[in-house]
Amino acid sequence: MTDQMPPQDDVLCQTPGGGLPRLLAIMSRLRDPETGCPWDIEQSYASIVPYTLEEAHEVADAIEREAWDDLEGELGDLLLQVVYYAQMGREDGRFDFHSIAERVAQKMVDRHPHIWGDGSRDKSAEQQVVDWEAAKARERQGRTLDGVARGLPALTRAVKLQNRAARVGFDWPETGAVLDKLREEAAELVEARDSLGPEELADEMGDMLFVMANLARHLKVDPEAALRGANAKFIRRFEAIEDALAQDGRSPVQSDLAEMDTLWDAAKAREKAG
Repeated sequence: MTDQMPPQDDVLCQTPGGGLPRLLAIMSRLRDPETGCPWDIEQSYASIVPYTLEEAHEVADAIEREAWDDLEGELGDLLLQVVYYAQMGREDGRFDFHSIAERVAQKMVDRHPHIWGDGSRDKSAEQQVVDWEAAKARERQGRTLDGVARGLPALTRAVKLQNRAARVGFDWPETGAVLDKLREEAAELVEARDSLGPEELADEMGDMLFVMANLARHLKVDPEAALRGANAKFIRRFEAIEDALAQDGRSPVQSDLAEMDTLWDAAKAREKAG
C-alpha cells in the first residue's frame, strides 16, 4: 500500500517562498467546508471587521513607534484581512483577490492622469490632493458626505466629513471663529451637566468633540495622532509616578492626589528639560 500524495494546494500551503499564491491557498484551505478550520469556516464579512480595524491600528502603532521589524509582521496581518475578504467573496461569486487588485490598479491609473495620461505633472502635492478629491467626487455622483466610512475612528471621520463640507464652502473662514464656537459648546456642556439628563449630556459632549476635531483641522493637526501622543504622554508620566512611589515601597492607592500631582509635575519638568 502506497502513501496517498497530498493535494497540490496543501503542498503549496507548506512550501516556504510561495509568496502571495501560498497565502491565498492557505486561506482557501482554512475555509474549506469539509476539511478546513472550524473557526475560519464560521467567519463572515461582519465578524472579521473588528480584526481588520485592530490590525490597521497596530500598523499605525508600529509606524508611530518606528518599530520597523514589527511593521513587517503587522502589514502581513493586515494583508491577511484582505485575503480573508477575498476568499469569502470568491465563495459568494462576488469578487476575488485578482478582481480586487485589478480594480484598485485601474483606479490608481485613472486618478493619476499626470502620470498615465495627458495631465500635467507641473503641480504641487497640495494640488494633487485637490484633484484626487475631485476625481473621487465625480465617481461618487451622490451627496457631498456620501462615502465617508462609518467604521472610521470617530475623530478621523469627523475631520473627513468637515473636509467634504468645506470643499463646497460650508466652513468657518478662520481659526478664531472655531475657537468662539468651542467656547460656546463648552458653556452648553456645563449647562447640560447642571440641568440635563445623560442623553443630553452625551449630545453636548459630542458637539464639543466635533468642534475640537474641526479646530484640529484648521490648525492642520491630525486629532487621532495628537490624542495618541497625549495617551503616550499620560502613560509615561503616570508610570513615573508609580516608579517614584515604588522607591518608597508604595503604590498609587497608598498615595493621595496632592502627592501624585506633585510627582506628575516633576515628571513633566524632567521631560521638558530634555
